[in-house]
Amino acid sequence: MSNLKNMTRKFLLGEWTQNASPASHLQGLKEVLQNMRPRTLSEKRRLEVAMGHLREIRRSHKRLEEKLHVLEEQVKLLEEQKGD
Repeated sequence: MSNLKNMTRKFLLGEWTQNASPASHLQGLKEVLQNMRPRTLSEKRRLEVAMGHLREIRRSHKRLEEKLHVLEEQVKLLEEQKGD
């Protein structure tokens, strides 16, 4: 539990490592949200909305990673064709 508190503190203060991948940041945020225990119905709804937003961000990130991979392959092919 202290690890979660430490991770949350670093996240809120912006002290997390800069070399971590966006996927690891999203995973950390997901863990923080999953470990939150809402006390009221409105807090529960806000948490559900935040989790929904996080899911959409993760999907968008995955699509961007796939597009990046395709574009890198295209650049590699163009460079090979240019070299010939």
